[in-house]
Amino acid sequence: NEPRNDFRAGGIYSLDLMLYFINKYENFEKLSMAEQDNFRRIVNYILGHTYLVVDDYDFTNHVGRTNADYLFAERHLELLQEYLQYAGYSLTVDRNYGVIALGSIHEGSRVRFDKLTTLILYTLRLMYEEEREKLSLSDQVFVTTGDVIEKMLTLGTIDKKPADQALRKSFGQLSRFQIVRKGSGSWETADTQMQILTPILFIVSNEQITDMHKLLDEEMGSDDGE
Repeated sequence: NEPRNDFRAGGIYSLDLMLYFINKYENFEKLSMAEQDNFRRIVNYILGHTYLVVDDYDFTNHVGRTNADYLFAERHLELLQEYLQYAGYSLTVDRNYGVIALGSIHEGSRVRFDKLTTLILYTLRLMYEEEREKLSLSDQVFVTTGDVIEKMLTLGTIDKKPADQALRKSFGQLSRFQIVRKGSGSWETADTQMQILTPILFIVSNEQITDMHKLLDEEMGSDDGE
């Protein structure tokens, strides 16, 4: 089944609420001091990044590994859910995709991407699907900035490479929400490698990809008729 499309941005929790939570829930007090510190850190991370993924990757040594923060959050999922619900957030886990996702009932929490960031997002989703079909032993998908720009030019979503500053802003925002993870180098450099992460499946559905294909076909057909 396709994961639910629920993309929300995190916020900042209040100290009063945290203190109330600590005093109220004995389960928190049963954690060691180190675990309590880890709990607070992971709450902050989830609120700031929306998604937590099970897979991590070392670009230097080219080795994949399991994200210890994901395992901690999964182990204490109920405790995290109890805390976050008081701030108006939900926390769900999809173990098939290895993603823990934050949701919010507040419309003001939703992030609006600008046009370039949205186009890059949809292009990454297309590339993720295409590359994943080629993989047999792993679902880890890697592309470069140059690959993304070339794909956008081929699709006709842009007619020239965007400005470096715009690329840094767009890729940086997508990285914040765990959509891509960068290796060494700057976002605007053509050979900079990045990994497309599984939360992209939650943000851009198969139906949205189909709609994008139709829109691009219509635009290309309109251009041919002129």
